[in-house]
Amino acid sequence: MISFTCSLVALLLGYLLYGKLVTRLFGISPDRPTPCYTKADGVDYMPMPNWKVFLIQFLNIAGTGPIFGAIMGILFGPAAYLWIVFGCIFAGAVHDYLCGMISIRKGGASVPEMVGDELGSTVRVVMRVCSIVLLILVGAVFTRTPADLLASMTAGWGWTSPELWITVIFVYYLLATLLPINALIGKIYPLFGIALLVMAVGVGVGIYTHSGHLPELTEPLTGNHPAGQPVFPMLCITIACGAISGFHSTQTPMMARCIKNERYGRRIFYGAMIAEGVVALIWAGAAIKFASLLPGVGEGRTAYQALADMGTPAVVVGTICKGWLGTVGAVLAVLGVVAAPVTSGDTAFRSARLIATESLHIRRNNILTRLLVCLPFFAIAVGLMFVDFNILWRYFGWFNQTLATIMLWTAAVWMARRGKCYWLPFVPALFMTVVCASYILVADEGFSIPLRIGLSIGVALMLCLGVFFMLSLKRLRNNH
Repeated sequence: MISFTCSLVALLLGYLLYGKLVTRLFGISPDRPTPCYTKADGVDYMPMPNWKVFLIQFLNIAGTGPIFGAIMGILFGPAAYLWIVFGCIFAGAVHDYLCGMISIRKGGASVPEMVGDELGSTVRVVMRVCSIVLLILVGAVFTRTPADLLASMTAGWGWTSPELWITVIFVYYLLATLLPINALIGKIYPLFGIALLVMAVGVGVGIYTHSGHLPELTEPLTGNHPAGQPVFPMLCITIACGAISGFHSTQTPMMARCIKNERYGRRIFYGAMIAEGVVALIWAGAAIKFASLLPGVGEGRTAYQALADMGTPAVVVGTICKGWLGTVGAVLAVLGVVAAPVTSGDTAFRSARLIATESLHIRRNNILTRLLVCLPFFAIAVGLMFVDFNILWRYFGWFNQTLATIMLWTAAVWMARRGKCYWLPFVPALFMTVVCASYILVADEGFSIPLRIGLSIGVALMLCLGVFFMLSLKRLRNNH
């Protein structure tokens, strides 16, 4: 319990102290007009209240990511605490803040345009393709799970077909993607965001009021995963949302187009990521503490094995909420495993539409044009519904963290060009380069080479990029 509590306190201190430092080193300009005023179009660019922007940003980047990822991540043991805390404060929140603020400075530009401006036109094209691929994967991944759950919940009514609910969800996606941002997203997202926070608070209180065992950092940090997976780099891919996530870089520009003033950036961009880290930490702690009381634990069976045997993360969420929070918990569980992924899927398709129209220089004020741009994305996502979910999730995870790494390198170049403290994104960019490179080399869905060799190659790539960046500093500053 001590390690869990210290981790919570560390996240809050990270926002208060390191978040303030990041803001100061970035150098905000409160008098600079933001894109919601300079490019107002009544569809994507429009000023919104700060509390609403925060809740939309929080739900955009969160969804079920910090819940499902944390539940799967705690199988690696107490090392999950460290990754959530340090990853969130020094990598994820820095990534989200710099992505949002650079987007504001570039008139609300999406992530491929930001990357292309700093890393070149070739990388811009690659990022356009990779971003849209990731967003379509998100739309597919976050459709199947809620559809299956809704089918099981409505079986008594005769609505047992997941395909029926997939159709319903896609109709909602289409509306949320095409309509102005304040029509659906601006109205329902704050409500779901509040529900997600209430659920996290309720489960967090349950951690302190219910019996069970929480692992401490004094326990072994390796060798806990039931399947024997190594902590590094697997943990850093498993827990993405809640530590650092490239999906956030596709979502953050949406709120960069709605924020009223740069001085709210820390609260909205850095703060929403810290809030997500708190949610991830709570669910990691709740899952393992709940599992520690399951039959057989302590009698030749570990809590990690018991948690893995409970089933999918959605089952774990439902079981804990019902057991700890009663009827209210059951309702919140439904919101968590149905509404949260759906609200990630709709903004994924909306972001894909924004990236495509921005890349092709298509006007956004015609709904028919927006529809024609979106239809291919929906068609591809429907096709992915027939691919095994676990395969989709693994590739989504790697794509996700790779985009985060590229955005960190982009932020480092942007900061260096302007004579700012490029070390803020540079250090986490180096770390995430090792994570992504070594993961795809050693993972089963990658090249399956031995761990030691994969890590060595990852470190070598990190050193090459780091040296190249340092040698390019003078040229970067002269070209600004």
